[in-house]
Amino acid sequence: MKGSHLFLCLLSMSCCLNLMPGAGNKIFHFGPCRVSMSVTEIRSGFTVIKANIQARDPIRTLSILSYPHSLHKVKSLDRCCITHHLFNFYVDKVFKHCKTEDSYINRKISSIANSFLSVKRKLGQCHEQNKCLCGQESDEKFKQILANYEGLNVTSAAIKSLGELDILLDWIEKSL
Repeated sequence: MKGSHLFLCLLSMSCCLNLMPGAGNKIFHFGPCRVSMSVTEIRSGFTVIKANIQARDPIRTLSILSYPHSLHKVKSLDRCCITHHLFNFYVDKVFKHCKTEDSYINRKISSIANSFLSVKRKLGQCHEQNKCLCGQESDEKFKQILANYEGLNVTSAAIKSLGELDILLDWIEKSL
């Protein structure tokens, strides 16, 4: 009998630990979806490469993420959908085309991409469970972001999108 109580106690502790975010991770609420991620880790990696990446951006007059209010005033229910779209966008389009001749910068980009891939998977699970519904507003906002991206050549668009990562991170941190 004593053994079963100890087993239940250990099992309960294990479950609680698995539900808690890891070191530096915070739980973000994107509508009905909750995702654990370390924005601090992503931001610190981005801070190291930001000046280098932004110096490579040949077009300073256009923004992909902050085109008049792309991420502003997104309804709570649409936050999951647009976040899901954005993480897919960064993993599938942006990071694949952000290569430099500097291996250190490439490693930092790869590290950020891996963090994004992890969050993309978590949001994908939420999306598959039909918790992450897409409304017209989120679809329109994302279409505008894609139009901004596709209006440039692939490399320029990827570099610009990576250079605007702080806009996305600021927006995500408002989801706490």
